[in-house]
Amino acid sequence: MKKIVLLCSAGMSTGMLVKKMEEAAAEMGYEADIHAWPVAEAERVTKDADIVLLGPQIRFQLNRMKGIASCPVEAIDMTAYGLMNGEKVMKRVKEVLGE
Repeated sequence: MKKIVLLCSAGMSTGMLVKKMEEAAAEMGYEADIHAWPVAEAERVTKDADIVLLGPQIRFQLNRMKGIASCPVEAIDMTAYGLMNGEKVMKRVKEVLGE
């Protein structure tokens, strides 16, 4: 099971995307533990993550988060985020993780 951490300003807007990603992962038969957190919690919640995704509103913190996390860190595509396209985000997760 892959641990996917989404970070945003307060952890709330990405909460909606988490649900869409969970639905997409289930349809793909992909086992994933997906949670959204405020960026202030990054050091605590990224320790054992397989991938960290940043909400577009905090993409400016990409380099900082890469220094904190010991896994791939990416900003979520703005269009996928705006449309809450969980399938597109999950496909990108699998691509980044080489699956």
